Amino acid sequence: MTTVAELIIDALANHGVRSVWGVVGDALNPVTDAIRREDRIEWMGVRHEEAGAFAASAQAQLNDDLAVCMGTVGPGAIHLLNGLYDAKKSGAPVLAILGQVPREDIGSDFFQEVDNDVLFADVSVFCATVTSADQMPSILEQAVNAALSQRGVAVLSIPGDVGGLELPRGTKTPWFVGPAAPGPAALEDIRDAAHVLNEASRVTMLVGQGARDARAEVMTVADLLGAPMVLTLKAKEGFEDDNPFEIGQSGLIGNPATAEAFAACDVLLMVGTDFPYKNFYPTGKVVIQLDRDGGRIGRRTAVEHALVGDTRLTLETLVTLLERNEHRTHLTVARKAYETWSHGQARLADPAYESKPVGLLRRKIDNPGHRIRPEVLAAAIERHAAADAIFTTDTGMSTVWLSRFIRMTGGRRLIGSYNLGSMANAMPQALGASAIDRTRQVISLSGDGGISMLLGDLITAVSHDLPIKVVVFNNGRLGMVKLEMEQVGLPEFGTVLHNPDFAEVAQAIGLTGIRVTDADKVDAAVQQAFALPGPVLLDVVTNPDEIAIPPKPTLEQGWGFAIAKAKEFLVSPE
Repeated sequence: MTTVAELIIDALANHGVRSVWGVVGDALNPVTDAIRREDRIEWMGVRHEEAGAFAASAQAQLNDDLAVCMGTVGPGAIHLLNGLYDAKKSGAPVLAILGQVPREDIGSDFFQEVDNDVLFADVSVFCATVTSADQMPSILEQAVNAALSQRGVAVLSIPGDVGGLELPRGTKTPWFVGPAAPGPAALEDIRDAAHVLNEASRVTMLVGQGARDARAEVMTVADLLGAPMVLTLKAKEGFEDDNPFEIGQSGLIGNPATAEAFAACDVLLMVGTDFPYKNFYPTGKVVIQLDRDGGRIGRRTAVEHALVGDTRLTLETLVTLLERNEHRTHLTVARKAYETWSHGQARLADPAYESKPVGLLRRKIDNPGHRIRPEVLAAAIERHAAADAIFTTDTGMSTVWLSRFIRMTGGRRLIGSYNLGSMANAMPQALGASAIDRTRQVISLSGDGGISMLLGDLITAVSHDLPIKVVVFNNGRLGMVKLEMEQVGLPEFGTVLHNPDFAEVAQAIGLTGIRVTDADKVDAAVQQAFALPGPVLLDVVTNPDEIAIPPKPTLEQGWGFAIAKAKEFLVSPE
């Protein structure tokens, strides 16, 4: 006979799930025991369920398929929520299997009881509690099919007396479906958009992750239109390799070239992006937006022409209707501005920068403590990372430095909490990525605030032999919060972090730990860390006052920094 728990695990293994993340305990004991007896699935025991949910979210995004995490009754389930919200906002299909008190105790305020169906309603596309063996396999099929077809989180709660229930002989094996076949936008809408683009003299493109499977078509459109291409952070993967139209990112991590390309265009063509920062969109432009989800059209900026459909299929038709724009001035000017800015950024990545005249002046302003500039570290990572490395980044300044200095060329992949914006995501997402293929290089770019929040799950890297390379940008600050405060003229407050020596902590846990305090030693340390077998933590003490200047700084921001620095001088946070 087969139990409820055994059917669930057998069906997931048949689908291709190869790891399940969580913490064992009580109500889920029948499920974890079924995993113990299933050779196709590896149990990934974490120290905090949030780390398990982040790991599963990363796997779902990298594989574009179902990933699974578990949390037992009450607190164990609650701990999953943050990582599951990351999966929701990233469009990652994740199944969360939760424990629940025995059926007879539901609703009695039993020890550890919480109402999972209510608690997880907002984060999930499907949420239900299994109360009878007769619900199988239908309820499992509904849960997984919802996660796969709607690209979201499905939650299935298993009371403590249900997982071990035997199923009737002949219960059919569950099967799961995927998303519906894509289709192009309406032909009339494509024709209207083509007419606008053919009439325009200066088109700028804003390209997002939703265009990743249409690289060839996007490049053809850019070439026909002579359009500079602004990339969202998530579009770095797929569009930075051999792209003569690319001019970097917009937003706070952007550069002057993108701001000018937006300002100078007559038409903005948005392709597969839901870039959320309204203040960085240009005004007074004709906007065309292509997205497979009509609900995203126009919610960031006013759109005159909507194309609702699959990116690749829609662009295949569009390119047949476009005329070649022979005037390339708009593209040439944008590319020159981008190259000039990139050259200036590259100077900051030179370890000897501060010994040169311009560097000596800047050092007195923003690095009197002679700390390592984070640009030096990011550039070294770019040089020594594998051509197919998977990068994960914590929300905050480590993402800024990746955006500016690390190229997603070749087979590189990129994962982060870029929609939820959670702290502490990078290291557990790296765990998830590494569990897919332990021979592939996985690099976590962690902030000191982020790594210390879920520090205990460095143990997971050791206990499960996950050879992640954790690079800590250790500036002793909540760096992005500090920047936000200073931009509006506030002195930093509550942002100072009194950190341990993270390399020594890592060594105590069982990783190789390396600490760097000298800019001249960064390159060799990065090379060493990436070459060593097993999990490694590289703790680099970086400059806390490094300023990531917005792409087009305003007078108000300039005054804000000046006022903030004056206040910080008078009232030191140390």
